[in-house]
Amino acid sequence: MANRYDLVIIGSGPGGYVAAARAAQLGLKTACVEKWPRLGGVCLNVGCIPSKALLDSSEYFHLAKAQLADHGITTGAVGMDVARMMARKEQVVKDLTDNVQKLLENHKVVIVRGTARLAGKNLVAVDTDGKTETLEAQNIILATGSEPVAPASLAFDGKIILSSSEALKLDAVPGRLGIVGGGYIGLELGSVWMRLGSQVTVIEMLPEIASGMDGQVRRRLQGLLKKQGFTFRLGSKVKRATVAGDKASVVIESDGKSETLEFDKLLVSVGRRPLTKDLNLEAAGVATDPQTGFVRVDGSLRTSVPGIYAIGDLVPGPMLAHKASAEGRAAAEVIAGKPGEVNYDAIPAIVYTAPEVASVGLTEEQIKERGIPYATGAYPFAGAGRARCLGDTEGFVKVIAHKVTDRILGVHIIGARAAEMIAEAVLALEFGASAEDIARTVHGHPTFAEALMEAAAAVRK
Repeated sequence: MANRYDLVIIGSGPGGYVAAARAAQLGLKTACVEKWPRLGGVCLNVGCIPSKALLDSSEYFHLAKAQLADHGITTGAVGMDVARMMARKEQVVKDLTDNVQKLLENHKVVIVRGTARLAGKNLVAVDTDGKTETLEAQNIILATGSEPVAPASLAFDGKIILSSSEALKLDAVPGRLGIVGGGYIGLELGSVWMRLGSQVTVIEMLPEIASGMDGQVRRRLQGLLKKQGFTFRLGSKVKRATVAGDKASVVIESDGKSETLEFDKLLVSVGRRPLTKDLNLEAAGVATDPQTGFVRVDGSLRTSVPGIYAIGDLVPGPMLAHKASAEGRAAAEVIAGKPGEVNYDAIPAIVYTAPEVASVGLTEEQIKERGIPYATGAYPFAGAGRARCLGDTEGFVKVIAHKVTDRILGVHIIGARAAEMIAEAVLALEFGASAEDIARTVHGHPTFAEALMEAAAAVRK
């Protein structure tokens, strides 16, 4: 039967396409279903990749406008062609999504276009242009990702009140940009438009931004972003937003007092939810958490229905592309009869603001809550020769280790190149390294990574 497969994957994002390629490598006849015109899911199309492309473009603009003179480089008037910046972003997305398609085609993965749903035991129905095709699958991986959410009082209209997807496609720099939510998505997109000239105001109901970060890092990030031009309205709850003409009026409440703020664009970035509404999970018997909507899985990504697996943003844990990829690989290996697992204690988190923030393991606050004896070591980038040469001296590296065993518990970095530096810390955590292991590892000089070595050495003073 042509439509019979060892594995059918619903969704071609970082979890789905990695699972498909790995399954094919392991000899499984595999199909991947995707409803969007391009493969790659949210990450490649309207998430990680386009946002980083815009962050890089806006950072180049900022450097040319504000920092090249420090290096003796003189320029004329610096301008920004938003249309060209967006075209470059689209080309980056196209190149990478084309690469994903070639990857799957080279692995002989069958790509099926359409909207998929569970249609019975070992069956997946795919609807395309009014026609339905049924795939028979010995195993199924659900990898449909997530979607942005907004309270009813902040419903997206796609023009003035925006989700992150629309904020990546603006054709002009908004004069005043309001952002509801102080998480990493809002901070990254706020950074893009602030560098290009927007007055950016972040409205956060909690008393702090980026609440999941290590406190010391979070406080430094907030201070640096404020210095760059961000306005923070913390401890403020948005009551409602209304659109009149081409403006958004936002009523916020803080300390029992109401205030109305006006913006040209309002980005609502208060979270995402698992995208399960079209999968027919309930009829198929796949259990979900009634509170969060996450699909319930065991340690091998198996759902409550034998032969059906779920990965990525559909299941509990951080909604990160690299977490989804790790789960996709693990699920494919389990299906192929091999051991497959994900070490959730060693998944890095990165915020691509300037400076970047990257971390892995436990925060100091979490360690205190658990009553673990610990010691910390920190080192400022101002003391690193390479950072001095480049003029990127803001920030520091913080290493936290067990006070008795010296085993690394967490590493937190704020500063230039943090996104790249964190990989060494992830590897160290994965292998159960001690702070002394990193401190005694010879690092090249001059490099940013020397700051990690020095912070590790400082743990034992």
